[in-house]
Amino acid sequence: MRVGLVHKRLDFKGGTERDLFRTAEGLRDLGHEVHLFCSEYVVAAPHGIIAHTLPVVPMGRTARLWSFAVNAPSIIEAQRCDVVMSFGRTLRHDVLRSGGGTHRGFLDQLGRNAGLGRRLWQKASIYHRSLLNLEKRQFSAPQLKKIIAVSAEVKRDILANYPVPEGKIVVLYNGVDGERFRLRRCDGTRRMIRERWQIPSDAPLVLFVGSGFRRKGLERLISAWKSPGLAHVYLLIVGSDARAARYKARVERIYDDRIIFAGRQEEVENYYAAADVVALPALQEAFGNVVLESLASGVPVLVSRSVGAAEVLSGPLTAGIVDHSEDPNELAVKLIALLERARDPRCAEEARKVACRYSWHNHFKNLESLLIEIAKPHAKTNLV
Repeated sequence: MRVGLVHKRLDFKGGTERDLFRTAEGLRDLGHEVHLFCSEYVVAAPHGIIAHTLPVVPMGRTARLWSFAVNAPSIIEAQRCDVVMSFGRTLRHDVLRSGGGTHRGFLDQLGRNAGLGRRLWQKASIYHRSLLNLEKRQFSAPQLKKIIAVSAEVKRDILANYPVPEGKIVVLYNGVDGERFRLRRCDGTRRMIRERWQIPSDAPLVLFVGSGFRRKGLERLISAWKSPGLAHVYLLIVGSDARAARYKARVERIYDDRIIFAGRQEEVENYYAAADVVALPALQEAFGNVVLESLASGVPVLVSRSVGAAEVLSGPLTAGIVDHSEDPNELAVKLIALLERARDPRCAEEARKVACRYSWHNHFKNLESLLIEIAKPHAKTNLV
């Protein structure tokens, strides 16, 4: 089967970009001919993947947005793919993967949290109006056969904002590389990371991983550190943000050296191995790969209920779900309880057991079945 995957950029920095890369590899490994259609390749396409560069107008993000959406269809059609799956803002596709929820829902939520000024700016922004226009056309495209939502929360978001038939939406959770993220305390990784950042070997450690600090709830998390119950607990922050320096300066004025900014790290699996609990009290997070990565590492996770991956938690692990993540007292109480529970070896076993259900291999087999189901008739014949 000849599969086309479309997104504006191939990169390792964003979650959607990483998922695009993995999907290309996963479908290639299942024996399919994979074509990538991007306007920018920050990293090289995976081996064996056919890469096509889509031209865009190089002036301003709104112009780039529209030129990508307008130019993509004719270039993609020339390759005669059996099925085309879009990861971004395009106008013609068989499958649309919604990895971040709707932009309309995202703006509504931001507006509620940020006040009148933010809402007025959103309404006046040509870029945001363009995104909403494209999004509306995406969900109503006549060629669209299926929408992949990365969580049930994303499915609810789509149905709340657009008149899409519910049967058109399939929930397909992301996967995790269990081998990469398995806990490695025995080989000294835990000690190495703690020594690097001057964290005592016996100190409780909460890990935050992510870029886009505000949306992922870092401000909320830091506020919880005023609690006396967290007086001896360290917070290690891995990730990047345009306002990282501002966050760091404010933290240094208020807190001692228990809150540490590590910046972006390539081998993030080592940081999971050093942690006792991972926290993601996000305002909005369609899925949150951090959750599965944490579980695969044997580390319990604290998440706001708005995080899509909270849906995969079961049994005792649901104790980490926070209903009111804007409340620093509730965050502190949950963190203290999770840190205590993390001392029990059975906690790591429960976490890894859940992660095992969501391997990337299982994810790609399910995706393959979906793509074959909607592929052009001659492609199905060739697969028999």
